[in-house]
Amino acid sequence: MSTPNHRPSPAAPSSMNLRGAVDLSALKARSTAPAAPAAPAAPGGAAPGGAAPGTAPAPSPFVVQVSEQTFPQIVQLSAEVPVVIDLYSDASPDSQQVSAILASIAVEQNGRMLLARVDAAAYPQIAQAFSAVAVPTVAAVIKGQPVPLLDRLMPEDQIRALVGELMQVAAANGVNGTLEGGTQEEAPEAPLSPLHQEAFDAINAEDYDAAAAAYRRALAEQPADADAKAGLAQVELMARLRDADAEAVRRAGAEEPDNVQAQLAVADLDIAGGHVEDAFRRITGLIGRVRGEDRETARLRLLDLFEVVGIADPRVTKARSALARALF
Repeated sequence: MSTPNHRPSPAAPSSMNLRGAVDLSALKARSTAPAAPAAPAAPGGAAPGGAAPGTAPAPSPFVVQVSEQTFPQIVQLSAEVPVVIDLYSDASPDSQQVSAILASIAVEQNGRMLLARVDAAAYPQIAQAFSAVAVPTVAAVIKGQPVPLLDRLMPEDQIRALVGELMQVAAANGVNGTLEGGTQEEAPEAPLSPLHQEAFDAINAEDYDAAAAAYRRALAEQPADADAKAGLAQVELMARLRDADAEAVRRAGAEEPDNVQAQLAVADLDIAGGHVEDAFRRITGLIGRVRGEDRETARLRLLDLFEVVGIADPRVTKARSALARALF
């Protein structure tokens, strides 16, 4: 569980996920012939393939040409960084524009993503694997799983937004490395506001009541303060767990399946122990069984736990759908 002021990277909207319809296994295992020798990498570059002269829109170790022989290496790299697959044609002006935008983004990401360019006419097997019927077609691969991105020319801001969502999805799935030659730049943390600093100091002193009071004052001043809202939910959870007897809590939960407080106490333990989905299932199931004030109590606790986990977390998105079904 993160501390209130150092929360994990959020996931992208649920419209983008890792359940693609493309099976890459054939291409990963294709060709018993040895891979063609890679072109010399740019200084510091370790990405396979190398950009063919005159084809890459921008010289960079993070923009590479891909063949059927080098494609399996690209798929392997997708466990470290998101790999954007640009299926292009030099004969298509739209494709050239998309390629140039993607290359610019890859250079800016500085090793946090790889742009893999595939000549769709030269390598129809790869194009077919991504169901490309025209160029430009752009997809991504994360942990070997394909993620469709676009199949037409789009404005640059929309392409950048898609890549931004992709990077969030990758980070949420633990794919947040940096290729050799890149740097993992971290922006310096801004100083905390006085009330947030007061809460942080109280947390360090294990005075969770004082921390909660500071966060409530921050929310009174700025109701849209998302960090204060999340911080309050987290310190309230810490306070509830401070004197909890885990064995007794779980025993009561097993003996009283419809006792709201008993079930919420078990859910608190599950969240603290990292069993997020178990906690969410327990509460949404409870909401489906109880009525009136008990249901509202359970609903509000679930919303608080959403804040603890992070409202953009994909497990929260899934639980929101389950909550809606339980309520309606």
